[in-house]
Amino acid sequence: MDFDQLHTFLEIVRLGSFSRAAESCYRSQPAVSAQIRQLEEELGARLFDRVAGRVSLTAAGKHFADQAREMLELKRRAQQELREMSVVPRGELVIGANEASCLYILPGVFAEFKRKYPDVQISIYRTHGAAVVQRVLENALDFGIAQLPVADRRLERVVIHTDEICLLVPAGHALARCSALEPEALAQFPLLVPKGGRTRAIVDEFLAPIREQAQISMELESSEMLKRFVQAGLGVSFIARGYAQAEARSGSLKLITVRGRPAIQIGLIYRKDKALSRAALAFIEMTTQHTAAGSAARS
Repeated sequence: MDFDQLHTFLEIVRLGSFSRAAESCYRSQPAVSAQIRQLEEELGARLFDRVAGRVSLTAAGKHFADQAREMLELKRRAQQELREMSVVPRGELVIGANEASCLYILPGVFAEFKRKYPDVQISIYRTHGAAVVQRVLENALDFGIAQLPVADRRLERVVIHTDEICLLVPAGHALARCSALEPEALAQFPLLVPKGGRTRAIVDEFLAPIREQAQISMELESSEMLKRFVQAGLGVSFIARGYAQAEARSGSLKLITVRGRPAIQIGLIYRKDKALSRAALAFIEMTTQHTAAGSAARS
């Protein structure tokens, strides 16, 4: 059964004639008759009675006519919605990100995106960076937000955020008055460090000159935990500047520039072979515009 057969069937119903339906469908009458025979064989029921040159629907034909109209209407609506999607983004985007990205990078992007494209539903999958990359590769996510670099060649990357890694200390800490920090100044203080990821790699590189003296007290997975533990006086830590701006403005924590001003890049990642919907293309455009605006505001 195909849509062309349904259209031919309903034209016979509308016109009450095989010959007139053949003219309407630009087919020969034998071709129309063959279509109906195939349809009746597939359905296992006779759809028309042909008596004295007149064509009328059987009981099965009357029932099927309603269903055929519903199927063609469903096709029409599907085509219309897909055409609209190519012009006005709609549908759903599933995006994976870690906690810090959800809290400090994405809210502004999402707010702007939803204002412009209210018909697109956004679902957030929150987890650590490695799991985000894996789920993008598995095509379980439309996009991932992850620290760069991401090495897999199957992935496309778009830089959406760049941030400086700073030392984070309580406001009254002995280091709070430093304007720039050398690693040797940290040898005497307990350190709270990220458990993994690009930030941890930067921290390890910075601490390399005092590797033997460094007092790593705790390894924590969450930027929020790092901030709360530093506030509680359990040690000093490293964090992206943007993740602790509110606390720095309030005076509860102090951000200190470290030697070399190390930075992280956050990227939007997606499969290179993924067919991108209009909604997905709009999201890429929005995030890159948001990044450009943020860079201009900081310069």
